[in-house]
Amino acid sequence: MRYPVIDVIIPAFNEENAVGSVVKDLPQSWVREVVVVDNNSRDATRRSAEEAGATVLDESRQGYGYACLKGIEYIKAKPTPPDIIVFIDADYSDYPEELPQLVTHLTEHNLDLVIGSRALGKREAGSMTPQQVFGNWLATTLIRRLYGVHYTDLGPFRAVRFQKLLDMDMQDTTYGWTVEMQLKAAKMGFRTGEVPVTYRRRIGHSKISGTFKGTLLAGYKILSWIFKYR
Repeated sequence: MRYPVIDVIIPAFNEENAVGSVVKDLPQSWVREVVVVDNNSRDATRRSAEEAGATVLDESRQGYGYACLKGIEYIKAKPTPPDIIVFIDADYSDYPEELPQLVTHLTEHNLDLVIGSRALGKREAGSMTPQQVFGNWLATTLIRRLYGVHYTDLGPFRAVRFQKLLDMDMQDTTYGWTVEMQLKAAKMGFRTGEVPVTYRRRIGHSKISGTFKGTLLAGYKILSWIFKYR
C-alpha cells in the first residue's frame, strides 16, 4: 500500500516566537514538505521558520486567505502533487503532532475533508475567547440548518485531499477562508468528517480574536459567506 504524500501549509503573520515550534513538532515521517507563507511579517518569522526546516514563501498582500492561496500556488507547480494538504496555524495553539489523527481519519474513512474540532476536543482554559466559542456555535448551527451538514467547529487545523481542494476553487482572501472551504465541501457533496483536537493558549497576541475590530470583521465575513453562498 502506498502511503499518501502530505504537504503542510502554515500561514504566518508576526509569529517569530511560535512558528518554529509548529514546524518542529510536525511528525516529519508523515510530511513531505512544510510550507510557511510569511504574510508580510515585520519580525523574524521567516528566519524562525527557515531555521526549523520549512520552505518559506512571501505574500505581501495581507490576509489569511492570500497566504493560503500562495501556498497552494506553490504546491500546484510541483512535478509530483501531494495527495493531501494539511493546514495549521502558526501560533502554536494546535498540537502539530496530532496531524496523523486527521490524516488517518481521512484515509481510513475515505473522506475528502477532515476538520480538527476544538469543540469536540480538549481546550485549555482561556485558549478561546467567549466570542470565538459563540461565533463557532452560531456559524455551525446556521450551516447545519441551511446546508444540512453537521460541523462543530471552523477550526484552522484541517486535512483535505489536494484535488478536492483545487476543485473548490477557493476565493476568500481574509477571514472567511475556513468557512468557505466547509461550505463548498457541503455544496459539492464532498465526504467530510471531524476529529477531536487539543487546543492551548496561543503564543503571542491574536490579530483577529484579540481585537474588537478583528472579531467584528471575522464574524461579518463568516456570516456573509454562509448567507451569500446559500
